[in-house]
Amino acid sequence: MPLLRDRSATPPEVLPMKEARKSLPQTSRCFREKGAEAEPVFFGAHRKPAGVMLSYERYVKMLDLLDDLAAALQIRQRDRADAGERLTLEELIREQGFDPAEFGLDT
Repeated sequence: MPLLRDRSATPPEVLPMKEARKSLPQTSRCFREKGAEAEPVFFGAHRKPAGVMLSYERYVKMLDLLDDLAAALQIRQRDRADAGERLTLEELIREQGFDPAEFGLDT
C-alpha cells in the first residue's frame, strides 16, 4: 500500500462522528496489527471529512517523508542560488571565528 493515495481517485469513505467513536476500539486494534499498512479512517459530518485517524507508524512515516521533501526543496533552492564559490574547510572554520588547529587541521 503506498503511503500517499491518489487524491483524484474516489473520495474516502467518511464515517459519521458517532460511528467513528463507536468503532475506536476496532480501529485501534487494526492500527496495532497492521501498523503503517493500516488504512486511514476519515470521520466527519454530512460525508465531508473533518479529521483523519492514522496508525502511529504511518504518521511517523509521513513525517519522515515530509522531512525528506523539505530537505530536497532546500537543496534545489541552494542549487539555484549557487554562485560556484567554494571555501576550504580551514577557510570556513576561520570565517566562523575558530582556529582550524582546534579541529585537528594543520595549516
